Amino acid sequence: MSDFANYFGGLADPRAGNVRYELLELIFVGLAAVLCGAEDCTDMAEFAEAKLGLLRQVVRLEHGAPSHDTFSRVFRLLEPEPFEAAFARFTRAFAGALEGVVAIDGKALRGAYERGRKATPLHLVNIWAAEARLVIGQSLAPGRNEVLGAQQALALLRLDGCIVTADALHCRADTAQAILDAGADYVLALKGNQPGLLAKAQALIDAADPADQALSGPAKAHDRLESRTALVVAAHDLDFPGLAAVARVETRRKAAADDQAIIVRWYLLSTRLDPQRMIEVARTHWTIENQLHWVLDVAFLEDRVRSRKDNAPQNLALLRKLALNIARHHPAKGSMRKKLKRAGWDDAFLLSMLAHMR
Repeated sequence: MSDFANYFGGLADPRAGNVRYELLELIFVGLAAVLCGAEDCTDMAEFAEAKLGLLRQVVRLEHGAPSHDTFSRVFRLLEPEPFEAAFARFTRAFAGALEGVVAIDGKALRGAYERGRKATPLHLVNIWAAEARLVIGQSLAPGRNEVLGAQQALALLRLDGCIVTADALHCRADTAQAILDAGADYVLALKGNQPGLLAKAQALIDAADPADQALSGPAKAHDRLESRTALVVAAHDLDFPGLAAVARVETRRKAAADDQAIIVRWYLLSTRLDPQRMIEVARTHWTIENQLHWVLDVAFLEDRVRSRKDNAPQNLALLRKLALNIARHHPAKGSMRKKLKRAGWDDAFLLSMLAHMR
């Protein structure tokens, strides 16, 4: 608890001065509840009532279990930006030195919408350290502006020695500069939204020697055969911050009953990777979908959570990511779903997961 308090204890309490529960107590109990499968503030109150004796081994809770109104009030009023900054510092200490691919991608909280606005739910930007398998940042996409959200999230991080990847939406000079300012290199997907850059990149690749490309596969996965080739070419004369190379990655995919599909992707790079490493980086980017977003939706049921008032959706989303980081790096074997269930059933296991935050 002391390490947790070192990072989250400085958050400003948005409530009046005569409160019955300390802010840190409520955040800690909320986290413990999410580790046991809680989805919303009502679940947190039920968990606190059921596990009051256990929780008092760690926090005081001298007035008994907090009500769901108490949890709701706190997470609706708590300013998310300082909470996200504390999360970023805590995760960096938890993870140690980061290296390798750091992926950026947006995700909608599909249940976080006001009545009549189902088509425009709250949108967040997540920062994912692929090799460490940790969420290291989150930021709101203001007005569903994912680019601005990504830049705000990057401003909270130091990513020295990492390679930041993102889809074509983020292939912009200001985002590239934000990545470089964070100490990282970039590999940014390039599509038709940057027609001039795309045409120049294609021309450089077309003029290169095909013998310099690397081949990966064919390999069988998910009932299909896949192979990839990559070619990386130096690029020094294009007007883009830090640009050092352009790359083409071609994927050939053949499912049993379908014709072969060929997908060609283009990239801007701030460091010239060898073609084999380029294939690895391009593939690793997609772990943000199947190791983060999919887990949030399937194990934590994020898309069905209806918390939508004020800052609650953003703060509860961050709590789920903190729980995911802790559960994933607990040494016990088993799926995320199994760990969450076991934490709810076995008090000793829950305490061991909370102790693993140190």
